[in-house]
Amino acid sequence: MSVLVLGEDDVRATLDMPRCIAAMEGVLAALARGEVSMPLRTIFRVPDEAVLGLGLMPAHRGGAEPVISLKEVVVVPGNSTRGLDPHQGSVLLHDGTTGQLVAVLNASPVTEIRTAAVSAVATKLLARPGSRQVAILGSGVQGRSHAVAMREVLPDAELRVWSRDPAHGEALALEAHGLACATVAEALAGADVVCTCTAAPEPIVALGDLAPGAHVNAVGSSGTWARELQADVVAAASLFVDRRESTVNESGDYLGAVAERGIGPEHILAELGELLVGAHPGRRSDEELTVFKSLGLAAEDLAAAALCVEVALERGIGVEVAF
Repeated sequence: MSVLVLGEDDVRATLDMPRCIAAMEGVLAALARGEVSMPLRTIFRVPDEAVLGLGLMPAHRGGAEPVISLKEVVVVPGNSTRGLDPHQGSVLLHDGTTGQLVAVLNASPVTEIRTAAVSAVATKLLARPGSRQVAILGSGVQGRSHAVAMREVLPDAELRVWSRDPAHGEALALEAHGLACATVAEALAGADVVCTCTAAPEPIVALGDLAPGAHVNAVGSSGTWARELQADVVAAASLFVDRRESTVNESGDYLGAVAERGIGPEHILAELGELLVGAHPGRRSDEELTVFKSLGLAAEDLAAAALCVEVALERGIGVEVAF
């Protein structure tokens, strides 16, 4: 047997943002229908303060062509200062019938692109019609990817960028044809859509800085140890998530509001997939503050990897290795 190996450039060549957005809509709807299954991610903590740990994220998609996937990723926050993605690892794709390993993909671009694509789905579903002003907090891998994703679903978007590193913020603003902002409050002023893509350990977004009717894609805090949103933001918002189980177990933004404002699981109105299949209406008024808490799901990695392999086989991209 042979295994298809797709490196970083191969993944980027096969996973364009428009098709990835469509794939994320498909898999989130499938998740809501019970066609995709996955457990909570497992995180192995290593005895090194510079490394958050090794995450294992398996998933299974049934149907006529069943697939089993596993993303293994090491999270190293300090990689940003090295010019490297903080998430390093691979996605393994197995035939769901025979169990044979079909492909190995570089996980960094998969995570980068599919995460922003899911925020694009949330923005399509939850942002007010006519939204244009977009604030992006953070200028790293996800800040850049979200600039691309927001342009895809809001073609007339006016981007504002804030970063803890002003030089990096200015570079992203120049690259994305946006405006660099000196403070978080300046970036948020009047913003219709907000994408928080930082590694902030403590909240940086205050309720008073958000415009009425704003939609927030809260992306950067992907564990219990980090928060980007003050508890008042989460408590005041209509809260939507990628997966309830993940949110109540893994989200620092949610758990902070539980501890400080007494909210509970009932505060989560719906998963994105439930909006996609029509089980929940989503936004109810133009004045409503909506928050999508993104944690990233193994099902999303499965769908993105399967799309990459499909396109790679069509175009002859990647390397086949005897295995």
